[in-house]
Amino acid sequence: MPPADPLPGGIRAEGGSIAGNPRFPAGFAITVQCWSFRKFTLWEAVKMTAAAGAPAVEIYPGQQIGGPLGRLKVAPSIPDDAIAAILGHCREHGVVPVNYGVTRISKDEAGARKVFGFARKLGLYGVTTESIGAIDTLEKLAVEYDLKVCFHNHPRFIVYRMWDPGFILGRIADRHPNLGFCADIGHWATSGLDPLEVVRNVGSRVLSFHMKDRRAVGKLTRDRPFGTGVIDVAAILDEARKQGFAGNVSIEYEHHWKQSLPEITRCVDFLRTYAGSLA
Repeated sequence: MPPADPLPGGIRAEGGSIAGNPRFPAGFAITVQCWSFRKFTLWEAVKMTAAAGAPAVEIYPGQQIGGPLGRLKVAPSIPDDAIAAILGHCREHGVVPVNYGVTRISKDEAGARKVFGFARKLGLYGVTTESIGAIDTLEKLAVEYDLKVCFHNHPRFIVYRMWDPGFILGRIADRHPNLGFCADIGHWATSGLDPLEVVRNVGSRVLSFHMKDRRAVGKLTRDRPFGTGVIDVAAILDEARKQGFAGNVSIEYEHHWKQSLPEITRCVDFLRTYAGSLA
């Protein structure tokens, strides 16, 4: 079965990619990961993203949608009219969805197609996952659906290997370029890694970011507005862009869950100022 046509309202209806899209003049998408607003509905998260000044969202599975869709939750199984309603709400607020995750994706092709079909209908740039064991299926469908598959990392812990960028790189190095990293900068820092050094080493395969700033490297600390911690966000973006990055930079703010909008707005302002400096 060929991939479904995107519904009106996604970035594919605006030219098909982030690079070259007038919505993203700096060549990357300033995005809010809706997980930052997980205490709210998707309907509210879109409005809050717009209020923060960001033009894009990364949606995640399981968030209650709200609005006219009530208690329905984000999932590949939602009907087309619900997808159309989400896109219409985003369009009303000047926001576009660009990515979906972090989500599990089955190595069973029929199951995986449900996720890719959902992403295609939304007109997304990519999907974010840690399902490295499904990489053969993911590579096949990434090419077929023309979607990026962005492998995400959490912090280091026993028997967990996705924290290690060398582990992910070893799995994707000889794969199609639609497979790469969702670089979670804060989790790299918690794991004791220098995020800038990691991006220098793997930057050509970074397809998206979960961008964070932190108080320290090598231990778990709270998220901070960009430019107020020890992570050099601008230098990381400089290095990624030098290596061809043209994806979503998602602000994922996991602190002050119910009152984080002012801090997220500061992160958006930081990225907008950075983008403006490139003009």
